[in-house]
Amino acid sequence: MKRAVVICPGRGTYNKDELGYLTRHFPDKELLSSFDKQRTQLGLEKLLDLDGADRFSMAKHTRGDNASALIFAATLGDFMSINKNEVEIVAVTGNSMGWYSALACAGALAPNDGFKVANTMGYLMQQALIGGQLVYPHMNDDWHPDPARLKGLLDLVAEIATRQGHILAPSIDLGGMLVIAGNEEGLSAFEKAVDVIQGRFPMRLGNHAAFHTSLQTPVAAEGRGILSADLFRQPTIPMIDGRGKIWWPDQETQQDLWDYTLNHQVVEMYDFTNAIRVAAREFAPDYFIVTGPGNTLGGAVAQSLILSNWQGLSCKDDFKTLQQQNGLLISMGMAEQRKYVV
Repeated sequence: MKRAVVICPGRGTYNKDELGYLTRHFPDKELLSSFDKQRTQLGLEKLLDLDGADRFSMAKHTRGDNASALIFAATLGDFMSINKNEVEIVAVTGNSMGWYSALACAGALAPNDGFKVANTMGYLMQQALIGGQLVYPHMNDDWHPDPARLKGLLDLVAEIATRQGHILAPSIDLGGMLVIAGNEEGLSAFEKAVDVIQGRFPMRLGNHAAFHTSLQTPVAAEGRGILSADLFRQPTIPMIDGRGKIWWPDQETQQDLWDYTLNHQVVEMYDFTNAIRVAAREFAPDYFIVTGPGNTLGGAVAQSLILSNWQGLSCKDDFKTLQQQNGLLISMGMAEQRKYVV
Protein backbone atom coordinates (compact mmCIF):
# COMPACT_ATOMS: atom_id res chain seq x y z
CA MET A 1 0.00 0.00 0.00
CA LYS A 2 1.28 3.46 -0.95
CA ARG A 3 1.40 6.27 1.62
CA ALA A 4 0.10 9.63 0.47
CA VAL A 5 -0.44 13.19 1.63
CA VAL A 6 -3.61 14.67 0.15
CA ILE A 7 -3.55 18.36 -0.83
CA CYS A 8 -6.76 20.37 -1.27
CA PRO A 9 -6.75 23.31 -3.73
CA GLY A 10 -8.10 26.78 -3.05
CA ARG A 11 -9.79 29.52 -5.02
CA GLY A 12 -9.08 29.93 -8.72
CA THR A 13 -9.06 26.22 -9.55
CA TYR A 14 -12.58 25.82 -10.99
CA ASN A 15 -12.34 27.29 -14.48
CA LYS A 16 -13.64 26.66 -18.01
CA ASP A 17 -12.12 23.18 -18.29
CA GLU A 18 -13.65 22.16 -14.97
CA LEU A 19 -17.25 22.82 -16.04
CA GLY A 20 -19.16 19.59 -15.40
CA TYR A 21 -16.57 18.29 -12.91
CA LEU A 22 -19.15 17.42 -10.26
CA THR A 23 -21.38 15.67 -12.78
CA ARG A 24 -18.44 13.59 -13.98
CA HIS A 25 -16.79 12.75 -10.67
CA PHE A 26 -18.84 13.39 -7.52
CA PRO A 27 -19.60 9.91 -6.11
CA ASP A 28 -22.62 10.63 -3.87
CA LYS A 29 -25.64 12.31 -5.48
CA GLU A 30 -27.55 12.40 -2.21
CA LEU A 31 -24.75 14.28 -0.47
CA LEU A 32 -24.50 16.73 -3.37
CA SER A 33 -28.26 17.32 -3.11
CA SER A 34 -27.86 18.11 0.59
CA PHE A 35 -25.24 20.74 -0.32
CA ASP A 36 -27.70 22.27 -2.78
CA LYS A 37 -30.37 22.32 -0.10
CA GLN A 38 -28.10 24.57 1.96
CA ARG A 39 -27.57 26.77 -1.10
CA THR A 40 -31.31 27.04 -1.77
CA GLN A 41 -32.00 28.10 1.81
CA LEU A 42 -29.59 31.01 1.32
CA GLY A 43 -31.08 31.96 -2.03
CA LEU A 44 -27.96 30.85 -3.91
CA GLU A 45 -27.83 29.00 -7.22
CA LYS A 46 -27.53 25.23 -6.96
CA LEU A 47 -24.17 23.58 -7.57
CA LEU A 48 -25.73 21.22 -10.10
CA ASP A 49 -26.98 24.21 -12.09
CA LEU A 50 -23.64 26.03 -11.91
CA ASP A 51 -21.66 22.90 -12.78
CA GLY A 52 -24.14 21.92 -15.50
CA ALA A 53 -24.22 25.30 -17.23
CA ASP A 54 -23.81 25.36 -21.01
CA ARG A 55 -20.95 27.83 -20.76
CA PHE A 56 -18.42 28.88 -18.15
CA SER A 57 -18.94 32.43 -16.91
CA MET A 58 -15.98 34.21 -15.35
CA ALA A 59 -18.33 36.67 -13.68
CA LYS A 60 -20.54 33.95 -12.20
CA HIS A 61 -18.38 30.89 -11.59
CA THR A 62 -15.45 32.74 -9.97
CA ARG A 63 -17.57 34.69 -7.47
CA GLY A 64 -16.67 33.74 -3.92
CA ASP A 65 -20.19 32.61 -3.08
CA ASN A 66 -20.10 30.19 -6.04
CA ALA A 67 -16.43 29.29 -6.43
CA SER A 68 -15.87 28.28 -2.81
CA ALA A 69 -18.82 25.88 -2.86
CA LEU A 70 -17.89 24.37 -6.23
CA ILE A 71 -14.27 23.84 -5.22
CA PHE A 72 -15.13 22.38 -1.81
CA ALA A 73 -17.58 19.90 -3.36
CA ALA A 74 -15.14 18.88 -6.13
CA THR A 75 -12.34 18.39 -3.60
CA LEU A 76 -14.41 16.35 -1.18
CA GLY A 77 -15.79 14.23 -4.00
CA ASP A 78 -12.27 13.45 -5.21
CA PHE A 79 -11.14 12.60 -1.68
CA MET A 80 -14.08 10.22 -1.32
CA SER A 81 -13.13 8.62 -4.65
CA ILE A 82 -9.56 7.69 -3.63
CA ASN A 83 -9.17 3.92 -3.34
CA LYS A 84 -8.45 3.56 0.38
CA ASN A 85 -7.61 -0.13 -0.10
CA GLU A 86 -4.54 0.83 -2.10
CA VAL A 87 -3.73 4.28 -0.73
CA GLU A 88 -3.01 5.03 2.93
CA ILE A 89 -3.68 8.71 3.52
CA VAL A 90 -1.22 9.76 6.20
CA ALA A 91 -2.01 13.49 6.30
CA VAL A 92 -4.14 16.17 4.67
CA THR A 93 -3.35 19.80 3.93
CA GLY A 94 -4.59 22.51 1.58
CA ASN A 95 -4.05 25.93 0.11
CA SER A 96 -6.03 28.88 1.47
CA MET A 97 -9.74 27.94 1.37
CA GLY A 98 -8.47 24.40 0.80
CA TRP A 99 -8.07 24.34 4.59
CA TYR A 100 -11.87 24.13 4.86
CA SER A 101 -11.80 21.15 2.50
CA ALA A 102 -8.92 19.58 4.45
CA LEU A 103 -10.97 19.80 7.65
CA ALA A 104 -13.77 17.79 6.04
CA CYS A 105 -11.43 15.28 4.41
CA ALA A 106 -9.67 14.67 7.73
CA GLY A 107 -12.93 14.24 9.63
CA ALA A 108 -12.68 17.45 11.69
CA LEU A 109 -15.90 18.61 10.02
CA ALA A 110 -18.74 16.37 8.84
CA PRO A 111 -19.30 16.75 5.07
CA ASN A 112 -22.37 18.99 5.43
CA ASP A 113 -20.71 21.04 8.17
CA GLY A 114 -17.60 21.43 6.02
CA PHE A 115 -19.75 22.64 3.17
CA LYS A 116 -21.48 25.07 5.52
CA VAL A 117 -18.14 26.55 6.56
CA ALA A 118 -16.79 26.87 3.00
CA ASN A 119 -20.08 28.15 1.59
CA THR A 120 -20.61 30.65 4.40
CA MET A 121 -17.09 32.09 4.27
CA GLY A 122 -17.20 32.31 0.48
CA TYR A 123 -20.52 34.12 0.70
CA LEU A 124 -19.33 36.55 3.40
CA MET A 125 -16.13 37.38 1.53
CA GLN A 126 -18.05 37.99 -1.69
CA GLN A 127 -20.54 40.27 0.05
CA ALA A 128 -17.75 42.35 1.57
CA LEU A 129 -15.17 41.97 -1.24
CA ILE A 130 -12.59 43.98 0.69
CA GLY A 131 -9.39 44.68 -1.24
CA GLY A 132 -7.83 42.40 -3.83
CA GLN A 133 -4.99 40.01 -4.64
CA LEU A 134 -2.26 39.65 -7.22
CA VAL A 135 0.38 37.02 -7.85
CA TYR A 136 4.04 37.47 -8.78
CA PRO A 137 6.80 34.84 -9.22
CA HIS A 138 10.03 34.82 -7.26
CA MET A 139 11.50 31.71 -8.90
CA ASN A 140 12.84 31.68 -12.45
CA ASP A 141 11.54 29.42 -15.22
CA ASP A 142 13.92 26.65 -14.13
CA TRP A 143 12.55 26.85 -10.56
CA HIS A 144 15.91 27.48 -8.95
CA PRO A 145 15.36 29.06 -5.52
CA ASP A 146 16.35 32.74 -5.35
CA PRO A 147 16.12 33.82 -1.68
CA ALA A 148 17.51 37.29 -2.43
CA ARG A 149 14.78 37.93 -5.00
CA LEU A 150 12.08 36.83 -2.58
CA LYS A 151 13.50 39.04 0.16
CA GLY A 152 13.57 41.99 -2.21
CA LEU A 153 9.89 41.50 -3.07
CA LEU A 154 8.92 41.20 0.59
CA ASP A 155 10.94 44.34 1.40
CA LEU A 156 9.11 46.17 -1.39
CA VAL A 157 5.74 45.08 -0.03
CA ALA A 158 6.74 46.26 3.47
CA GLU A 159 7.93 49.62 2.11
CA ILE A 160 4.74 50.25 0.14
CA ALA A 161 2.71 49.43 3.25
CA THR A 162 4.34 52.40 5.03
CA ARG A 163 3.02 54.89 2.47
CA GLN A 164 0.04 57.02 3.35
CA GLY A 165 -3.21 55.35 2.28
CA HIS A 166 -1.46 52.21 1.01
CA ILE A 167 -2.34 48.79 2.43
CA LEU A 168 -0.28 45.84 1.23
CA ALA A 169 0.84 42.53 2.77
CA PRO A 170 1.96 39.03 1.82
CA SER A 171 -1.13 36.86 1.50
CA ILE A 172 0.06 33.37 0.50
CA ASP A 173 3.55 31.90 0.22
CA LEU A 174 2.68 29.65 -2.74
CA GLY A 175 5.78 27.74 -3.78
CA GLY A 176 7.52 29.85 -6.41
CA MET A 177 4.78 32.45 -6.36
CA LEU A 178 4.13 35.24 -3.91
CA VAL A 179 0.48 36.14 -3.53
CA ILE A 180 0.08 39.72 -2.34
CA ALA A 181 -3.07 41.41 -1.03
CA GLY A 182 -4.13 44.93 -0.19
CA ASN A 183 -6.20 47.90 -1.22
CA GLU A 184 -6.17 49.42 -4.71
CA GLU A 185 -3.46 51.95 -3.83
CA GLY A 186 -1.15 49.27 -2.45
CA LEU A 187 -1.68 46.83 -5.30
CA SER A 188 -1.22 49.52 -7.95
CA ALA A 189 2.00 50.72 -6.36
CA PHE A 190 3.42 47.20 -6.43
CA GLU A 191 2.41 46.74 -10.07
CA LYS A 192 4.22 49.94 -11.02
CA ALA A 193 7.37 49.00 -9.08
CA VAL A 194 8.07 45.54 -10.55
CA ASP A 195 9.00 44.27 -14.00
CA VAL A 196 6.43 42.51 -16.16
CA ILE A 197 7.33 38.80 -16.36
CA GLN A 198 6.15 36.35 -19.03
CA GLY A 199 3.80 39.01 -20.31
CA ARG A 200 1.29 38.33 -17.53
CA PHE A 201 2.81 38.97 -14.10
CA PRO A 202 2.02 40.80 -11.87
CA MET A 203 -1.43 39.21 -12.34
CA ARG A 204 -4.56 40.44 -10.61
CA LEU A 205 -6.85 37.66 -9.42
CA GLY A 206 -10.44 38.32 -10.41
CA ASN A 207 -13.16 38.21 -7.75
CA HIS A 208 -10.52 37.74 -5.03
CA ALA A 209 -10.52 39.86 -1.90
CA ALA A 210 -7.49 40.62 0.31
CA PHE A 211 -7.51 37.12 1.76
CA HIS A 212 -5.24 36.28 4.70
CA THR A 213 -4.68 39.89 5.74
CA SER A 214 -6.04 42.12 8.49
CA LEU A 215 -8.47 43.60 5.95
CA GLN A 216 -10.54 40.45 6.44
CA THR A 217 -10.99 41.04 10.19
CA PRO A 218 -14.69 42.00 9.87
CA VAL A 219 -15.36 38.97 7.66
CA ALA A 220 -13.69 36.68 10.20
CA ALA A 221 -15.82 38.18 12.96
CA GLU A 222 -18.98 37.60 10.93
CA GLY A 223 -17.93 34.02 10.33
CA ARG A 224 -17.39 33.39 14.03
CA GLY A 225 -20.84 34.82 14.70
CA ILE A 226 -22.51 32.41 12.30
CA LEU A 227 -20.39 29.25 12.59
CA SER A 228 -20.17 27.75 16.06
CA ALA A 229 -17.37 25.66 17.55
CA ASP A 230 -19.88 22.81 17.90
CA LEU A 231 -19.46 22.13 14.16
CA PHE A 232 -15.88 20.99 14.76
CA ARG A 233 -14.65 17.65 16.11
CA GLN A 234 -11.42 15.69 16.46
CA PRO A 235 -9.83 14.81 13.11
CA THR A 236 -9.25 11.16 12.24
CA ILE A 237 -6.29 11.99 9.96
CA PRO A 238 -3.45 14.43 10.81
CA MET A 239 -3.89 17.90 9.26
CA ILE A 240 -1.24 20.50 8.41
CA ASP A 241 -2.46 24.09 8.52
CA GLY A 242 -1.33 27.34 6.93
CA ARG A 243 1.43 27.83 9.49
CA GLY A 244 2.85 24.33 9.17
CA LYS A 245 1.30 23.21 12.47
CA ILE A 246 0.24 19.57 12.60
CA TRP A 247 -3.19 18.90 14.12
CA TRP A 248 -3.04 15.34 15.43
CA PRO A 249 -6.14 13.19 16.06
CA ASP A 250 -7.29 13.23 19.70
CA GLN A 251 -4.86 15.96 20.70
CA GLU A 252 -6.73 19.13 19.76
CA THR A 253 -9.90 20.76 21.01
CA GLN A 254 -12.92 21.87 19.01
CA GLN A 255 -12.42 25.41 20.33
CA ASP A 256 -8.83 25.57 19.07
CA LEU A 257 -9.80 24.35 15.60
CA TRP A 258 -12.67 26.83 15.43
CA ASP A 259 -10.48 29.71 16.58
CA TYR A 260 -7.69 29.01 14.08
CA THR A 261 -10.04 28.41 11.17
CA LEU A 262 -12.15 31.53 11.68
CA ASN A 263 -9.49 33.86 13.01
CA HIS A 264 -5.79 33.32 12.20
CA GLN A 265 -6.49 31.43 8.96
CA VAL A 266 -8.56 34.34 7.65
CA VAL A 267 -6.48 37.34 8.71
CA GLU A 268 -2.84 36.14 8.67
CA MET A 269 -0.57 35.04 5.81
CA TYR A 270 -1.07 31.46 4.64
CA ASP A 271 2.27 29.66 4.30
CA PHE A 272 1.46 26.88 1.84
CA THR A 273 5.15 26.32 1.11
CA ASN A 274 5.82 25.51 4.75
CA ALA A 275 2.77 23.26 4.94
CA ILE A 276 4.19 21.15 2.10
CA ARG A 277 7.65 21.19 3.69
CA VAL A 278 6.23 19.84 6.94
CA ALA A 279 4.11 17.27 5.07
CA ALA A 280 7.18 15.96 3.24
CA ARG A 281 9.58 15.90 6.16
CA GLU A 282 7.22 14.68 8.87
CA PHE A 283 5.23 12.11 6.89
CA ALA A 284 7.64 11.12 4.07
CA PRO A 285 4.86 9.96 1.73
CA ASP A 286 5.36 7.86 -1.38
CA TYR A 287 3.44 10.51 -3.26
CA PHE A 288 1.39 13.67 -2.99
CA ILE A 289 -2.18 13.60 -4.27
CA VAL A 290 -3.66 16.95 -5.32
CA THR A 291 -7.43 16.66 -5.54
CA GLY A 292 -9.41 18.49 -8.18
CA PRO A 293 -10.77 20.69 -9.44
CA GLY A 294 -8.08 21.79 -11.87
CA ASN A 295 -4.38 20.94 -11.87
CA THR A 296 -2.76 24.35 -11.34
CA LEU A 297 -1.67 23.62 -7.76
CA GLY A 298 0.75 20.92 -8.88
CA GLY A 299 3.42 23.44 -9.85
CA ALA A 300 3.27 25.11 -6.43
CA VAL A 301 3.62 21.71 -4.73
CA ALA A 302 6.67 20.86 -6.85
CA GLN A 303 8.22 24.28 -6.21
CA SER A 304 7.58 23.92 -2.47
CA LEU A 305 9.40 20.59 -2.45
CA ILE A 306 12.31 22.18 -4.31
CA LEU A 307 12.42 25.06 -1.84
CA SER A 308 12.50 22.45 0.93
CA ASN A 309 15.34 20.60 -0.86
CA TRP A 310 13.32 17.43 -0.34
CA GLN A 311 15.15 14.35 -1.63
CA GLY A 312 17.80 16.70 -3.00
CA LEU A 313 15.46 18.53 -5.39
CA SER A 314 17.00 21.82 -6.53
CA CYS A 315 15.28 22.76 -9.82
CA LYS A 316 12.55 21.88 -12.31
CA ASP A 317 14.66 19.27 -14.12
CA ASP A 318 15.29 17.46 -10.81
CA PHE A 319 11.57 17.33 -10.15
CA LYS A 320 10.78 16.11 -13.66
CA THR A 321 13.30 13.29 -13.27
CA LEU A 322 11.84 12.20 -9.93
CA GLN A 323 8.31 12.48 -11.30
CA GLN A 324 9.18 10.23 -14.24
CA GLN A 325 10.81 7.69 -11.94
CA ASN A 326 8.30 7.58 -9.08
CA GLY A 327 5.12 9.44 -10.05
CA LEU A 328 5.72 11.63 -7.00
CA LEU A 329 2.80 13.98 -7.70
CA ILE A 330 -0.66 12.86 -8.76
CA SER A 331 -3.20 15.48 -9.87
CA MET A 332 -6.71 14.07 -9.78
CA GLY A 333 -7.84 16.84 -12.12
CA MET A 334 -5.83 15.12 -14.87
CA ALA A 335 -7.51 11.98 -16.24
CA GLU A 336 -4.21 10.27 -17.04
CA GLN A 337 -3.10 10.61 -13.39
CA ARG A 338 -6.49 10.26 -11.67
CA LYS A 339 -6.77 6.61 -12.75
CA TYR A 340 -3.84 5.65 -10.50
CA VAL A 341 -5.67 6.45 -7.24
CA VAL A 342 -9.42 5.94 -7.81
